Amino acid sequence: MNLQDYINTGILEQYCLGLLDSDEASQVVNYCATYPELQEELNSIEAAIEKMVDANAVNPPTQLKEKILGRLGFVGNDVLDINNLPPTDAYSNYLSWLQAVEHLLPAEPFEGLNIQVLQHNDKIAQMLVVAKVNVPDESHDNYTESFFILQGKCSCTIDGKEVFLNAGDFLEIPLYAEHDIKMLTPTVTAILQYRFV
Repeated sequence: MNLQDYINTGILEQYCLGLLDSDEASQVVNYCATYPELQEELNSIEAAIEKMVDANAVNPPTQLKEKILGRLGFVGNDVLDINNLPPTDAYSNYLSWLQAVEHLLPAEPFEGLNIQVLQHNDKIAQMLVVAKVNVPDESHDNYTESFFILQGKCSCTIDGKEVFLNAGDFLEIPLYAEHDIKMLTPTVTAILQYRFV
C-alpha cells in the first residue's frame, strides 16, 4: 500500500469531519492501527482542524441565551424592574418584558391604540403599545424607532421592503426611512422605543 497516495485521497480529512460511512471509517481505523505513519497524519489533520475551528470561532453575545430561552417559552433569569428598564434590542427576552408590563395591559376594551409611557428622558423613550389599527406611512429625523413585539403579529414595510414580526422579534427603523405597520392579528402588544439623536 502506498501511504502517500492514500493520504492524498483526502479520506483522513473526511474521517475527521465525520463524512465517511461506517465501513469506510472502520477501514481508516484499521489502517491507522496498522500503519503508525497514517495515525500521525490523522493526528496532524485533527490538530489542524481544531486550530482552524478555534481561529474562526464566534463568541455569541451573552444575551443570546436569554433570547433563545424566550423563543422556547421560558421567562429569562433577568427580572425586569419596571422603574429601571433596559433598552430593548435583538437579544431581549420578550417573556421577561411581558411579565414586567403585564399589570399595565388594558383590562377594558379600547379602540385604536393604547399607549403607556414606560420611561422618557433625553436619550430614550419607551412606551407599551397595544394596537388594533394599522399605522400609516411615517418617517423620523430626530430619533431611531424600534419595535419589540410581545404579543401578536404584524408587518412593517420599510422603504418598500416588507418585514414580518412575531412575538420576540425586534426591528429597528433607520432615520428618515419611510415605514408603516399593518396588523396581522386583532391586537399587537409591543415596546415602542425611540433613541434620540
